[in-house]
Amino acid sequence: MRGPQAAETGGTAGLVNGEVSFWYRQAGLPAPRDPLPGPREYDVCVVGGGFTGLWTAYYLKRARPGLRVAVLEKEFAGFGASGRNGGWLTAELAGSAERYARAHGPESVVAQQRAMFDSVDEVIRVASAEGIDADIVKAGVLNVATNPAQRRRLHAELAEARDRGFAAADLRLLDAGEREERLRVAGALEATYSPHCARVQPARLVQGLARAVAALGADIYEDTTVTEIRPRTAGRPAEAVTARGNVRAEYVIRETEGFTAGLAGQRRQWLPMNSSMIVTEPLGDDVWERIGWEGRELLGDHAHAYIYAQRTVDGRIAIGGRGVPYRFGSAWDRRGATQPKTIDALRRMLSGLFPVTAGAAIDHAWCGVLGVPRDWCSTAHLDRSTGLGWAGGYVGTGVATTNLAGRTLRDLVLGEDTSLTRLPWVGREVRQWEPEPLRWIGVQLIYALYRAADRRENAGLARTSRYARLAGLISGR
Repeated sequence: MRGPQAAETGGTAGLVNGEVSFWYRQAGLPAPRDPLPGPREYDVCVVGGGFTGLWTAYYLKRARPGLRVAVLEKEFAGFGASGRNGGWLTAELAGSAERYARAHGPESVVAQQRAMFDSVDEVIRVASAEGIDADIVKAGVLNVATNPAQRRRLHAELAEARDRGFAAADLRLLDAGEREERLRVAGALEATYSPHCARVQPARLVQGLARAVAALGADIYEDTTVTEIRPRTAGRPAEAVTARGNVRAEYVIRETEGFTAGLAGQRRQWLPMNSSMIVTEPLGDDVWERIGWEGRELLGDHAHAYIYAQRTVDGRIAIGGRGVPYRFGSAWDRRGATQPKTIDALRRMLSGLFPVTAGAAIDHAWCGVLGVPRDWCSTAHLDRSTGLGWAGGYVGTGVATTNLAGRTLRDLVLGEDTSLTRLPWVGREVRQWEPEPLRWIGVQLIYALYRAADRRENAGLARTSRYARLAGLISGR
């Protein structure tokens, strides 16, 4: 089913709920590609047609045009988080700097961060080289603090950046005048600015990348569900199992992110965390005059149940947050449909930040899942003995991290020792999530505590709430 989905609007007239995402409503759903025609053999088989899988195929074919590369996708390329995210091409680490440092030393964190800075520019470079028009504007990101506790966390983040050797050119505190000139957020006490972030229309980016991958000669098979990935055994190559025939390859790379639980034996590997978004109708010039946002920076905050927002190319505000964080049994959404109470919560967040938008209509709401490892740190890995590899667990910051993953997996598959293959996330092993119902109970408790912490801090608590610290202990963040 690729057509429109009926809206469950909760009293919001005219709102489209689901239909994959607003980004696809704006760009149009892609023409379907053929499914796998039967058993096949390749040099590399990529499971998952999102950003990670496509970047991996892209860089492998660029490096070795003669490699036989296939991408297998259950729905259509870019159906998952790659076409539903907030459009943040950000250099934020997809993981814990402290955990990476404990395992590999503080210098490894600096290397990982520098690689992320480069990844933002690399995505922009490829988009330009391949003629992909994805509404990209590299204007940086503003992170605001709207209460004293958030302000403390803002300054702690800034101090950590300085301790690691990152200067004002990478992250700096804005004075009140520049903050208000850039973007007028109600109740903002302070804000930081980093240039290492760009706005992007993710559906246009992922579809353009898919076209580039196909043009390089990789085979993209859609409507092809992989149910199991088997390692190399007794001289037989690794294998991706599908109802349409199995694909054997020297290497089979799992790049399924929040949908990983659907593979045999992977139910507890990565937790599919839900994130939801809404987008307004196009706002008038009078609204923008009161908000500012002429630079098209990205906007985030320092709440525990944080938001992420952008000003779109056609003058809307797209804003997202966690919503219903997890569905029992690692279940997924119904093609992007989100709950009315989540839409209402995001609406309140939007009008709280920008009271002038209180009368604006919400045109579209949607959601999707992202992958969360048990230690909240992303990984990239290749096991030469089994022929299996994987990358993912981006905890919500995957648009740029997927590019780094694709280049890293290229080097690993080709057997090259590079600065990318020595980064601290390569080969990281993470224990599995707890079985149900412990998994569901734990996630519900974690986010109930985070919401309670935000309420206490918004009521005037000047330090980070103990509820948030307890949530962090339970989650392992």
